[in-house]
Amino acid sequence: MPLTLFLLIASAVLIYFSCEFFLNGVEWVGVRLPVSQTATGTLLAAFGTALPESVVTLVAVLFGHTIAERNIGVGAALGGPLALSTLAYSVVGLTLMGSRRLRITKKQELDVDSRRLSRDQGWFFCIFMSKLLLGLVAFHGKHWFGFFFLFAYGLYVWKELATEDDLCTSEGLARLKFRPNDASPALLWSGLQTTIALIAIFAASRVFVHQLDHLGPWLGLSPQLTALLFSPIATEMPETMNAIIWVRQGKERLALANISGAMMIQATIPAACGIFGTPWLFDKPLILAGFTTAIAVAILFLLFRGAEVTGKKLSLAGLLYLVFGGALALLG
Repeated sequence: MPLTLFLLIASAVLIYFSCEFFLNGVEWVGVRLPVSQTATGTLLAAFGTALPESVVTLVAVLFGHTIAERNIGVGAALGGPLALSTLAYSVVGLTLMGSRRLRITKKQELDVDSRRLSRDQGWFFCIFMSKLLLGLVAFHGKHWFGFFFLFAYGLYVWKELATEDDLCTSEGLARLKFRPNDASPALLWSGLQTTIALIAIFAASRVFVHQLDHLGPWLGLSPQLTALLFSPIATEMPETMNAIIWVRQGKERLALANISGAMMIQATIPAACGIFGTPWLFDKPLILAGFTTAIAVAILFLLFRGAEVTGKKLSLAGLLYLVFGGALALLG
């Protein structure tokens, strides 16, 4: 157990520092392409950090030898959005509230596009409810709905690229860590740094997940309970770390856009893989996870539509995850 705890902490630290390299690289990629600031968070950063979770679902569905193995992918497709809509937003909220120990200044006014974030939550809610309802009924030809989710994400990407917003600029941007003496690094170098950092994030995340697999039985938890409670925390840690780093840099717009974009990927790509390769039928724990996510997203939608978004309000999203854990325990 001491080795497990050491590897757990070490992998989390590695994820954090790898995310710093990743965000620094992806911002320069956004400058060189060029794309808008919000699209950098919702598309570039979100796609990179959400790719490992999508691969987990794809591998489980395509190469799983049993129904139980393939259903791991179904659990990943439900667990990711749950963690993002509750824990990730809660951690961002706590960070926005400030900390003297971590040298984070409390933000009085947030630089966010609340209307756009609210629209993204509404978009996500419709797509997520579609995949949740599909998991409650069995009928012939369900696999064709996988194309609907791929189309939905393609439409979202088109919408993000077409939306007018300030383009990414190098003004005030930290030098590329791989080229600290170069004031205008080429796309090749920024892309290389981003890719290497993403590989490190993926490797460290796998170590983190593996240690949680050992930690669950030590705490007396069943494998299913461990998977639904802890695995989403691990797999969505890169998005959460990204958000913390961007908040510390005063870029809360990018932080929230990154989570919003990652949620959209998690609602579509893994779902399409699961629908193509499994019966896509949910048991009670998955149904509970799905409806908890739907409630969280509905609350976020109303919050972002309000006049003021504060760190304290966002931090309360984590309470839903605690409620989910308690209800899951009651289900046994």
